[in-house]
Amino acid sequence: MNDDTAQRKATQSGIRVQEFLGRLPLFSMMSETELERIAAHTLPAYAAKGEAVFHAGDPCTGFHIVVYGQVKLGFHSPQGGEKVVEIIGPGQSFGEALMFLEKPYIVFAQALADTMLLHVAKHCVFEELAREPAFARKMLSGLSRRLHGLVKDVEAYSLRSSAERFIGFLLRDGGEEGAAPAQVQLSAGKSVVASRLNMTPEHFSRVLHELSDAGLIAVEGKTVRILDVAGLRGYGRNGG
Repeated sequence: MNDDTAQRKATQSGIRVQEFLGRLPLFSMMSETELERIAAHTLPAYAAKGEAVFHAGDPCTGFHIVVYGQVKLGFHSPQGGEKVVEIIGPGQSFGEALMFLEKPYIVFAQALADTMLLHVAKHCVFEELAREPAFARKMLSGLSRRLHGLVKDVEAYSLRSSAERFIGFLLRDGGEEGAAPAQVQLSAGKSVVASRLNMTPEHFSRVLHELSDAGLIAVEGKTVRILDVAGLRGYGRNGG
């Protein structure tokens, strides 16, 4: 596909791809000319709720950025179970690591809601990395944050109780001392969040009841209202 065709398809998606890319941390320091080169090889893709973005074993031809919607990354166990590795929301990207390794996907990606993505072609990324060292540093920074998050996940699974893991999930946007959200939408679904936190759905339900009975949260469908931030943090530190 030539550059003009790519640009036309991107424009037909209803967003200005170059402007959207420029607002992302990964591309924020790029010049207009550099963003134009990236946008010329960036195509929109759509996935309806439940539809696969890619399957494990598919070739990796670039990386994806979520414009709206949600995507879960996961894998299937030999026993047929599913493990959710990560839930990707708007403005987040995925697939960079395997793109650099030039290996097929080792996880699947599935839309949790009607989702729009942008696919940035691998060859374009490699050309920019060769041309602009600052872009390489930003890519490395993003991959390092992803690795740090995975290490924190392993720590949480190994050393924290189920209640602590869920409390960390609820308060993740505000950090330990920052302002916590007044409520959290479990838009991915309780079973998906449970898998992401390495819990069975039944155990996840028990944790919800436990924290509700303690007066720390209120659960209304997929909405969790945080009633006592300090109490939640204290509950987490005390291990429930």
